[in-house]
Amino acid sequence: MALVESRRFQLGFLIALGAATLTVCFAILQPFLMPLVAAVALAILFYPLHIRIHHALHRPGLAAGISVVLVIALLLLPSFLLGTAVAREIKDLYDVATSRTAADGGWAAWTANLLHRTLHWAGVHSPETEDQIRTALLGRLQALGSLLLEFTRQLLSNLISLIVNAVVTLFSLFFLFRDGNRLRHTLARLTPLPPGAFHRLFTDIGRSVLANVYGIGAVALAQGGLTALIFILLDLKSPILWGTVAGIFSMVPVIGPPIVWVPAAILLAAAGSWGKALILAAFGAGVIGLADNFIRPYVISGRVNLHPLLVFFALLGGAQAFGFLGLFIGPATLSVTVAVVELLRQETAPPPPESARVSL
Repeated sequence: MALVESRRFQLGFLIALGAATLTVCFAILQPFLMPLVAAVALAILFYPLHIRIHHALHRPGLAAGISVVLVIALLLLPSFLLGTAVAREIKDLYDVATSRTAADGGWAAWTANLLHRTLHWAGVHSPETEDQIRTALLGRLQALGSLLLEFTRQLLSNLISLIVNAVVTLFSLFFLFRDGNRLRHTLARLTPLPPGAFHRLFTDIGRSVLANVYGIGAVALAQGGLTALIFILLDLKSPILWGTVAGIFSMVPVIGPPIVWVPAAILLAAAGSWGKALILAAFGAGVIGLADNFIRPYVISGRVNLHPLLVFFALLGGAQAFGFLGLFIGPATLSVTVAVVELLRQETAPPPPESARVSL
């Protein structure tokens, strides 16, 4: 009896110690969750390429290093080409804005003229009211300039953090390439599941992460491309720039592409281009905005064998609970839940009748 109590005490102590150490480990790894998730996503996405390199070289370390270099090249080359086009359009946009405001007497005079037209359209003809609004607006613009300056300073100060996260991602990616199979076998030994069940869970998680990568990329390309397309059709300036901005912000929950087309529609309406403003607003709300609701669930559900409605709620709830990471955590958790329920159903299913087993 004393031996049983001693074993129970040891087991309870080990469970408490394990929970405490896991809590500390989570606190240590929490600042690096985003780079680790990015490394896992890249490893799953480019693992077929790494396998080919590994089979050609038969040297795990060298193959992993070459795979990481190729991943960097495949990511940086399109980014460099797109960044060059965006930088060119930013320069053109700045030149056009400077020339137009200079013709009106500078930014202050241009803003005042725009305000005058807007108030005239709204039916406000009082000079005192217009002067008060102009003064308040100029004050807000100065405050906005200060905020932009502070934002730029913070962006530069966060550059070190960005570099550290990139290094952590690439460092983790190297070891995921090199030791991926070993890590999987280690996890299989640590879990009390049969090999088939663990393989299914591991496969479902991999499919979910890969599907999310494809889903995020498809939505970014679709919404960015649609934004650039409507800018081209409406003969608006810098379609590549604003399409890129819309594609990037499509990955940001809640904000999304409206950060581009809503201000553009307002500026078009204030400038008197009501037709273009209405077309842009209708296209943005009816086509660009709804693209995410159809493309992402369709892409993800086609790869993880889940109903698009379940994927939609997993994405929405995951993003609300965990932010950007929720786009990966939500569907992955749903996939694991479905797999666990299916495994439990198989384990608790009654055995076939004796006659059926004999007939087989």
